[in-house]
Amino acid sequence: MKCILSVDVEDWFHILEIPDAPNVDEWGTLHSRIEENFVKLLDIIDERNVKVTCFFLGWVAAKYPHLVREASQRGHEIASHGYYHELVYRMTAQEFLEDITKTKTLLEDISGKKVSGYRSAGFSTTESTPWFFEKLVQAGYEYDSSIFPAPRAHGGMKSNLYAPYAVNVGSSRIIEFPISVKNVLGFPICFFGGGYLRFFPYIISRRMAKKVLKDNRPVIFYIHPREIDPGQPRLKMNITRRFKSYFNLRSTRSKIVKIMDDFELTTFRSFINEYFNVEEVTNGEKRSS
Repeated sequence: MKCILSVDVEDWFHILEIPDAPNVDEWGTLHSRIEENFVKLLDIIDERNVKVTCFFLGWVAAKYPHLVREASQRGHEIASHGYYHELVYRMTAQEFLEDITKTKTLLEDISGKKVSGYRSAGFSTTESTPWFFEKLVQAGYEYDSSIFPAPRAHGGMKSNLYAPYAVNVGSSRIIEFPISVKNVLGFPICFFGGGYLRFFPYIISRRMAKKVLKDNRPVIFYIHPREIDPGQPRLKMNITRRFKSYFNLRSTRSKIVKIMDDFELTTFRSFINEYFNVEEVTNGEKRSS
Protein backbone atom coordinates (compact mmCIF):
# COMPACT_ATOMS: atom_id res chain seq x y z
CA MET A 1 0.00 0.00 0.00
CA LYS A 2 1.17 3.49 -0.79
CA CYS A 3 1.71 6.10 1.93
CA ILE A 4 0.85 9.80 1.86
CA LEU A 5 3.26 12.70 2.31
CA SER A 6 1.69 16.05 3.20
CA VAL A 7 2.95 19.57 3.85
CA ASP A 8 1.18 22.09 6.09
CA VAL A 9 2.18 25.34 4.38
CA GLU A 10 2.55 27.94 7.12
CA ASP A 11 5.30 30.27 8.36
CA TRP A 12 7.55 30.25 11.43
CA PHE A 13 5.23 32.60 13.38
CA HIS A 14 2.13 30.42 12.92
CA ILE A 15 2.87 28.17 15.90
CA LEU A 16 -0.32 27.70 17.94
CA GLU A 17 -1.18 28.54 21.53
CA ILE A 18 1.83 30.70 22.37
CA PRO A 19 1.01 33.70 24.61
CA ASP A 20 3.63 35.89 22.92
CA ALA A 21 2.78 34.82 19.37
CA PRO A 22 2.20 37.80 17.04
CA ASN A 23 -1.40 38.74 16.29
CA VAL A 24 -2.84 38.33 12.81
CA ASP A 25 -2.55 42.06 12.15
CA GLU A 26 1.20 41.82 12.83
CA TRP A 27 1.92 38.91 10.50
CA GLY A 28 2.45 41.11 7.45
CA THR A 29 5.14 43.14 9.24
CA LEU A 30 7.30 40.12 10.12
CA HIS A 31 10.18 38.77 8.07
CA SER A 32 8.65 35.81 6.29
CA ARG A 33 10.69 32.71 5.52
CA ILE A 34 7.92 30.73 3.83
CA GLU A 35 8.93 31.51 0.26
CA GLU A 36 12.50 30.28 0.63
CA ASN A 37 11.62 27.32 2.84
CA PHE A 38 8.69 26.07 0.79
CA VAL A 39 10.49 26.23 -2.56
CA LYS A 40 13.51 24.54 -1.00
CA LEU A 41 11.22 21.81 0.34
CA LEU A 42 9.60 21.34 -3.07
CA ASP A 43 13.06 21.02 -4.62
CA ILE A 44 13.98 18.29 -2.12
CA ILE A 45 10.77 16.43 -2.88
CA ASP A 46 11.12 16.84 -6.63
CA GLU A 47 14.56 15.23 -6.52
CA ARG A 48 12.78 11.93 -5.81
CA ASN A 49 9.94 12.66 -8.26
CA VAL A 50 7.40 12.38 -5.43
CA LYS A 51 4.01 14.13 -5.42
CA VAL A 52 2.60 15.46 -2.15
CA THR A 53 -0.50 17.19 -0.81
CA CYS A 54 0.08 20.81 0.22
CA PHE A 55 -2.36 22.10 2.85
CA PHE A 56 -2.11 25.85 2.32
CA LEU A 57 -2.99 28.36 4.97
CA GLY A 58 -5.30 30.85 3.27
CA TRP A 59 -3.34 33.81 4.61
CA VAL A 60 -0.15 32.43 3.05
CA ALA A 61 -1.90 31.76 -0.26
CA ALA A 62 -3.33 35.29 -0.40
CA LYS A 63 0.05 36.90 0.32
CA TYR A 64 2.14 34.54 -1.81
CA PRO A 65 -0.16 33.19 -4.56
CA HIS A 66 2.85 32.26 -6.67
CA LEU A 67 3.66 29.52 -4.15
CA VAL A 68 0.27 27.91 -4.76
CA ARG A 69 0.79 28.09 -8.51
CA GLU A 70 4.34 26.78 -8.18
CA ALA A 71 3.23 23.72 -6.21
CA SER A 72 0.33 23.06 -8.57
CA GLN A 73 2.49 23.40 -11.68
CA ARG A 74 4.93 20.87 -10.23
CA GLY A 75 2.09 18.37 -9.98
CA HIS A 76 1.38 18.55 -6.25
CA GLU A 77 -2.13 18.56 -4.83
CA ILE A 78 -3.45 21.82 -3.37
CA ALA A 79 -5.61 21.49 -0.24
CA SER A 80 -6.91 23.78 2.50
CA HIS A 81 -5.49 24.43 5.97
CA GLY A 82 -8.03 27.12 6.88
CA TYR A 83 -7.42 30.84 6.53
CA TYR A 84 -5.97 32.19 9.78
CA HIS A 85 -4.74 28.98 11.49
CA GLU A 86 -7.49 29.10 14.09
CA LEU A 87 -8.33 26.18 16.34
CA VAL A 88 -11.63 24.65 15.23
CA TYR A 89 -12.95 24.22 18.77
CA ARG A 90 -12.52 27.97 19.33
CA MET A 91 -14.85 28.76 16.40
CA THR A 92 -18.60 28.59 16.02
CA ALA A 93 -20.06 26.39 13.31
CA GLN A 94 -20.83 29.44 11.18
CA GLU A 95 -17.37 30.97 11.66
CA PHE A 96 -15.83 27.66 10.66
CA LEU A 97 -17.98 27.38 7.54
CA GLU A 98 -17.06 30.90 6.45
CA ASP A 99 -13.36 30.23 7.07
CA ILE A 100 -13.17 26.99 5.09
CA THR A 101 -15.33 28.33 2.26
CA LYS A 102 -13.20 31.46 1.92
CA THR A 103 -10.00 29.42 1.82
CA LYS A 104 -11.30 26.85 -0.66
CA THR A 105 -12.51 29.56 -3.05
CA LEU A 106 -9.19 31.42 -2.82
CA LEU A 107 -7.08 28.32 -3.51
CA GLU A 108 -9.25 27.30 -6.45
CA ASP A 109 -9.08 30.79 -7.93
CA ILE A 110 -5.28 30.81 -7.68
CA SER A 111 -4.59 27.25 -8.84
CA GLY A 112 -7.42 26.91 -11.32
CA LYS A 113 -8.07 23.45 -9.89
CA LYS A 114 -10.67 21.93 -7.59
CA VAL A 115 -9.70 21.76 -3.91
CA SER A 116 -11.02 18.58 -2.30
CA GLY A 117 -9.16 18.27 1.00
CA TYR A 118 -8.96 19.99 4.36
CA ARG A 119 -6.79 19.78 7.48
CA SER A 120 -7.55 21.80 10.60
CA ALA A 121 -4.95 23.84 12.45
CA GLY A 122 -3.37 21.74 15.18
CA PHE A 123 -5.66 18.79 14.37
CA SER A 124 -8.18 20.69 16.48
CA THR A 125 -11.25 18.65 15.59
CA THR A 126 -12.67 17.31 18.86
CA GLU A 127 -15.85 15.96 20.42
CA SER A 128 -16.84 19.61 21.02
CA THR A 129 -17.23 20.22 17.26
CA PRO A 130 -20.03 17.79 16.28
CA TRP A 131 -20.85 19.97 13.25
CA PHE A 132 -17.37 19.60 11.77
CA PHE A 133 -18.07 17.12 8.96
CA GLU A 134 -21.43 18.68 8.15
CA LYS A 135 -19.79 22.04 7.49
CA LEU A 136 -17.00 20.48 5.42
CA VAL A 137 -19.56 18.79 3.18
CA GLN A 138 -21.55 22.00 2.97
CA ALA A 139 -18.42 23.84 1.79
CA GLY A 140 -17.78 21.21 -0.88
CA TYR A 141 -14.87 19.24 0.59
CA GLU A 142 -14.54 15.54 -0.21
CA TYR A 143 -11.96 14.42 2.34
CA ASP A 144 -10.39 15.54 5.59
CA SER A 145 -7.24 14.75 7.56
CA SER A 146 -7.85 16.47 10.89
CA ILE A 147 -8.63 13.76 13.42
CA PHE A 148 -5.70 12.95 15.67
CA PRO A 149 -6.77 9.71 17.43
CA ALA A 150 -4.53 10.21 20.46
CA PRO A 151 -4.12 12.73 23.30
CA ARG A 152 -2.31 15.98 22.47
CA ALA A 153 -1.99 19.51 23.83
CA HIS A 154 -4.62 20.97 21.50
CA GLY A 155 -7.03 18.83 19.57
CA GLY A 156 -6.95 15.08 19.75
CA MET A 157 -10.00 12.83 19.68
CA LYS A 158 -10.43 9.49 21.39
CA SER A 159 -11.07 6.99 18.62
CA ASN A 160 -10.21 3.46 17.66
CA LEU A 161 -10.70 4.20 13.96
CA TYR A 162 -7.14 4.39 12.66
CA ALA A 163 -7.67 3.52 8.98
CA PRO A 164 -9.28 5.88 6.48
CA TYR A 165 -13.06 5.70 6.62
CA ALA A 166 -16.13 7.46 5.28
CA VAL A 167 -18.50 9.57 7.33
CA ASN A 168 -22.12 9.79 6.29
CA VAL A 169 -23.49 13.34 6.31
CA GLY A 170 -27.12 13.23 5.28
CA SER A 171 -27.16 11.88 1.75
CA SER A 172 -23.46 12.76 1.27
CA ARG A 173 -20.21 11.26 2.44
CA ILE A 174 -16.77 12.59 3.26
CA ILE A 175 -13.64 10.50 3.70
CA GLU A 176 -11.61 10.92 6.87
CA PHE A 177 -7.88 10.17 6.97
CA PRO A 178 -6.94 10.07 10.66
CA ILE A 179 -3.36 10.98 11.46
CA SER A 180 -1.37 7.75 11.65
CA VAL A 181 -0.69 6.30 15.08
CA LYS A 182 0.51 2.93 16.34
CA ASN A 183 -0.42 1.43 19.68
CA VAL A 184 2.55 0.89 21.98
CA LEU A 185 1.80 -0.75 25.34
CA GLY A 186 -1.83 0.11 24.79
CA PHE A 187 -1.26 3.80 24.00
CA PRO A 188 -1.67 5.32 20.51
CA ILE A 189 1.49 7.20 19.53
CA CYS A 190 2.34 9.19 16.42
CA PHE A 191 5.82 8.72 14.94
CA PHE A 192 5.28 10.26 11.55
CA GLY A 193 5.06 14.05 11.52
CA GLY A 194 6.03 17.36 13.06
CA GLY A 195 7.73 17.17 16.43
CA TYR A 196 7.03 13.44 16.64
CA LEU A 197 9.06 12.75 13.52
CA ARG A 198 11.87 14.99 14.75
CA PHE A 199 11.91 13.44 18.23
CA PHE A 200 12.08 9.75 17.36
CA PRO A 201 15.17 8.29 15.65
CA TYR A 202 14.31 7.53 12.05
CA ILE A 203 14.85 3.81 12.55
CA ILE A 204 11.96 3.85 15.05
CA SER A 205 9.65 5.85 12.76
CA ARG A 206 10.48 3.51 9.89
CA ARG A 207 9.80 0.42 11.96
CA MET A 208 6.47 1.77 13.18
CA ALA A 209 5.51 2.79 9.64
CA LYS A 210 6.08 -0.80 8.50
CA LYS A 211 3.78 -1.98 11.29
CA VAL A 212 1.07 0.46 10.20
CA LEU A 213 1.34 -0.86 6.65
CA LYS A 214 0.98 -4.42 7.95
CA ASP A 215 -2.30 -3.26 9.50
CA ASN A 216 -3.43 -2.47 5.93
CA ARG A 217 -3.33 1.27 6.60
CA PRO A 218 -1.47 4.00 4.74
CA VAL A 219 1.05 5.98 6.77
CA ILE A 220 0.26 9.69 6.69
CA PHE A 221 3.48 11.68 7.02
CA TYR A 222 3.26 15.42 7.59
CA ILE A 223 5.86 18.19 7.72
CA HIS A 224 6.04 22.00 7.82
CA PRO A 225 8.38 24.18 5.72
CA ARG A 226 9.79 25.76 8.90
CA GLU A 227 11.05 22.33 9.98
CA ILE A 228 13.85 22.40 7.42
CA ASP A 229 14.97 25.83 8.69
CA PRO A 230 17.14 25.55 11.83
CA GLY A 231 17.96 29.28 11.56
CA GLN A 232 14.36 30.47 11.85
CA PRO A 233 13.51 33.13 14.46
CA ARG A 234 12.50 31.71 17.83
CA LEU A 235 9.24 32.70 19.49
CA LYS A 236 9.20 33.18 23.24
CA MET A 237 7.59 30.17 24.92
CA ASN A 238 7.95 27.85 27.89
CA ILE A 239 10.61 25.16 27.86
CA THR A 240 8.19 22.37 26.98
CA ARG A 241 6.77 24.11 23.92
CA ARG A 242 10.24 25.27 22.92
CA PHE A 243 11.40 21.66 22.91
CA LYS A 244 8.40 20.52 20.85
CA SER A 245 8.75 23.36 18.35
CA TYR A 246 12.49 23.48 17.78
CA PHE A 247 14.02 20.16 18.84
CA ASN A 248 16.16 18.42 16.21
CA LEU A 249 15.27 20.69 13.28
CA ARG A 250 18.52 19.71 11.61
CA SER A 251 17.25 16.13 11.24
CA THR A 252 14.13 16.95 9.22
CA ARG A 253 15.64 17.18 5.76
CA SER A 254 17.47 13.84 5.98
CA LYS A 255 14.38 12.14 7.41
CA ILE A 256 12.23 13.43 4.54
CA VAL A 257 14.71 12.01 2.05
CA LYS A 258 14.78 8.66 3.84
CA ILE A 259 10.97 8.51 3.88
CA MET A 260 10.92 9.12 0.13
CA ASP A 261 13.54 6.42 -0.39
CA ASP A 262 11.88 3.83 1.86
CA PHE A 263 8.18 4.22 1.03
CA GLU A 264 6.03 4.61 -2.05
CA LEU A 265 4.29 7.96 -1.62
CA THR A 266 1.30 9.65 -3.16
CA THR A 267 -1.24 12.42 -2.56
CA PHE A 268 -4.56 12.10 -0.75
CA ARG A 269 -6.46 12.63 -3.99
CA SER A 270 -4.50 9.96 -5.83
CA PHE A 271 -4.85 7.55 -2.90
CA ILE A 272 -8.63 7.95 -2.98
CA ASN A 273 -8.70 7.38 -6.74
CA GLU A 274 -6.60 4.23 -6.42
CA TYR A 275 -7.87 2.57 -3.25
CA PHE A 276 -11.42 3.74 -2.61
CA ASN A 277 -14.67 2.62 -4.09
CA VAL A 278 -16.81 5.26 -2.42
CA GLU A 279 -20.05 3.46 -3.25
CA GLU A 280 -18.94 0.50 -1.13
CA VAL A 281 -17.76 2.51 1.87
CA THR A 282 -19.83 2.39 5.05
CA ASN A 283 -19.42 4.68 8.01
CA GLY A 284 -17.08 3.58 10.79
CA GLU A 285 -15.41 0.59 9.15
CA LYS A 286 -11.95 0.04 7.81
CA ARG A 287 -11.79 1.45 4.31
CA SER A 288 -8.60 0.84 2.38
CA SER A 289 -7.84 -2.55 0.88
